Amino acid sequence: MAKQQVSLFERENVLERKLTAKQLTMVAIGSAVGTGLFMGSGLVISYAGPGAILSYAVAALLTFIMLICLAEMTVKHPTAGSFGTHAEHYLGAWSGYLVRWSYWLINVLAIGSEVTAIALYMNFWFSGVPKWVWIILFSLVIIYFNARSVNSFGTLEYWFSFIKVVAIIGFIMIGLAMIFGLGTKPVGFSNYVSHGGFLPFGWGGIWLGIGMASFSYFGSELIAVTAGESKDPANTIPKTMRLTAFRLIIFYVLSMIVMLAVVPWSQSGAKEIVQSPFVKVFSILGIPGADHVMNFVVLIAALSAMNAQVYGATRMLFSLSKGGYAPTILGRLNSQQVPVYALLLSCVGLFLAIILNIAVPDAYNILFGIVIFGGLFCWSIIFVTYFSFRKANASSKLVYRAPLYPLLPVIGLLLVLGILITLWFMPEWRFVWYVGVSWLVLLSILYFLRYQKKIVKVDK
Repeated sequence: MAKQQVSLFERENVLERKLTAKQLTMVAIGSAVGTGLFMGSGLVISYAGPGAILSYAVAALLTFIMLICLAEMTVKHPTAGSFGTHAEHYLGAWSGYLVRWSYWLINVLAIGSEVTAIALYMNFWFSGVPKWVWIILFSLVIIYFNARSVNSFGTLEYWFSFIKVVAIIGFIMIGLAMIFGLGTKPVGFSNYVSHGGFLPFGWGGIWLGIGMASFSYFGSELIAVTAGESKDPANTIPKTMRLTAFRLIIFYVLSMIVMLAVVPWSQSGAKEIVQSPFVKVFSILGIPGADHVMNFVVLIAALSAMNAQVYGATRMLFSLSKGGYAPTILGRLNSQQVPVYALLLSCVGLFLAIILNIAVPDAYNILFGIVIFGGLFCWSIIFVTYFSFRKANASSKLVYRAPLYPLLPVIGLLLVLGILITLWFMPEWRFVWYVGVSWLVLLSILYFLRYQKKIVKVDK
């Protein structure tokens, strides 16, 4: 049994450990700060009004709880398969199989949503160019950098993330200056209450906003996946995850505080996503050229998130291959020590985005909804795995332990399940349940027909 447990975590330990602590932080921020903030925020605002500030704050709390629980497991088991491999070890092969394939799918679909958003951003400047042209062009760029060494990926992601972090800080500073009247007439906070009040849709709107806001934080868990290629995971992962959580809270919540104070929520919120509310804010304010600068920033943000999601999907598929749940070829590495075949298969989301853009006008919202279900499913498995992990390691001396156990993970799991249940009662989002459950059923049928016998045979 001991040999089998060691092989479970060591079988993926063939990747180069080149990612530094700075790169890890930027990868985590890069994957989480993308269209969820720059495009999805308009959707959250449309459900909650100014109360979107609270929606983002609660979703941030959920993310923080998830990250500290995941950090504890990652420090003990730093692998490319991350929480998927953890689930296989502590919950069973079926759970690990489901969560890894599901995480691969939502990353693939998220790639599609990011590149769809990129096409919308480019449409701001080049309205006459078909969106599929931009999708193909930027897809080739991202594939090229991901096919190179992991250090090249980390460097690209670092600078992508650096640009958007600076831009968000700049957005917040300009907004605060306008709110308090530094150099101009103060805007104040009257927009919070002058258009239907702070809670125009009541507390129900806040709760619906939390569900939509949770999408914005998806990708923060990617830092655990990078642990399989980080230089010193035991020391860097806990600190990096905590810093990432705090920075995400600041970026998201402060951005909403500023945006909703400067511009009426009825102008920045929209259920039909055709333009970033950040760009819309600067267009409304009439700052010369600022809307063009912000459009460039949100373009970089989407490229950054897309870059990170391609990485995450590739590593999860690599982990599945090493576990025997995907073709062996997907676990092979090129001369740069990158699982290039897993990379190529993971880019199917790009082709999906092209097809959806041609066939369906509302492609972004469709991808958005499916990713919400898949992301919440994966987060729920992380929490369930964590309970089993804690039970199995109750007497172990761990390098890092998350505080306030079991209170925080219980709160986290209840929030995730509550959001999932709420989606069922929202007619416009109920389709994500049909798609999500169908996906899990199909995966389970394949598992029990093809993989269960194989695993039972190995165990014997």
